[in-house]
Amino acid sequence: MHLLHHQVQDKPVEKIQPQTNNLSEAQDEHIAKGLESMVAQSETNHDVSHGIHMHGKTVLEVPWIHKMIPGIEKLAANYHIGNFVVVRESGEKIFESMPIYARIGMHLLFYGSARETVLNYKSVEHLLQEQSIKQGTIYNSPESAKSIPSFVQTYSLDITELLEPDLTKYGCFNEFFFRKLKPDARPVENLENPKGICSAADCRLTVYPTLSLACKFWIKGDEFSIPNLLQVPVDSPTAIEFDGASLAIFRLAPADYHRFHCPIDGVVGEITNVPGQYYTVNPQAVNEPKFDVFTANVRSVLYLTHSATGKRVAFVAIGALLVGSIVWTKGAEKGTEVRKGEELGYFAYGGSTVVALFPKGVVEFDQDLVKNSEEPVETLVKVGSSLGTSPA
Repeated sequence: MHLLHHQVQDKPVEKIQPQTNNLSEAQDEHIAKGLESMVAQSETNHDVSHGIHMHGKTVLEVPWIHKMIPGIEKLAANYHIGNFVVVRESGEKIFESMPIYARIGMHLLFYGSARETVLNYKSVEHLLQEQSIKQGTIYNSPESAKSIPSFVQTYSLDITELLEPDLTKYGCFNEFFFRKLKPDARPVENLENPKGICSAADCRLTVYPTLSLACKFWIKGDEFSIPNLLQVPVDSPTAIEFDGASLAIFRLAPADYHRFHCPIDGVVGEITNVPGQYYTVNPQAVNEPKFDVFTANVRSVLYLTHSATGKRVAFVAIGALLVGSIVWTKGAEKGTEVRKGEELGYFAYGGSTVVALFPKGVVEFDQDLVKNSEEPVETLVKVGSSLGTSPA
């Protein structure tokens, strides 16, 4: 089941003043042309490290980008363009660079004049949607397969864990992007414990026992609420069912394995598709006040009945900037029993996010994840890694 390129809603976005440094020398038109140019170049330039996956230091080596976006080289030189995450196994904090397209998308959203025309677009939202769809089309073409080797090199990917490690066997870049892993590549912790709950993705993870804690430490947008996320009325049975729910937020970076898996033993239920935008879901955007990317972006909600408690879990797959589609595989098979660690679906090109909502009494998160999330910092985890258990 495919969720493809939803119609964008014309919802004005208030101009926001974030804490991150802006591109003060560049006009909206410069930024928009820069994003357009990077997407267009990805069709012929197969070195992704000098295109949309440019990182801070690389920006200084690519003359065309500073000519197109005045001030970008100063931003790259003076500010860390990225985020710190904690490696779960070692507790070590490491810095992960942010691809340049995410930084540009953030600038347009938070500093751009969203109500005004940008180039030939009606708004920033239409620019981001159009470029997201265009990037997906480019990466579905056979020619795009030439970008796979540079992508592997740029992100130092381990191809030995792939079900198909021969890079020449992928027909296009997107086929590699939603690549499959060998069956034993992601062992599931507590597999035989029906109350065990596991990570749904290779991701940077934050967990919060309550919505108020999630909003205190991580999600700063004042539009975020469970009814808004699920797109249901505040007095509906579903909103009441998930009142007081716990949240797990799985953020997938572009280099990650992009198939998402079931966190529980349960039964597949209904899917609700929600139209929306294509904003970046980078933490620097999620942490901004007065605006919430999770409830603004295109998303698809799968309801799973948890076998151990009989309660429903809401599994929300959220699209993002340069993400072309959300595809449900086993998650589309209503009534099917599914075990934790089994695949539910995948994202086509772009980093994105899954938010899982667990009603009261369903999950008690592992303490190391809770501690890191309250710092707050994301924890680097793999599919199948323990998320917690249902209380006795």
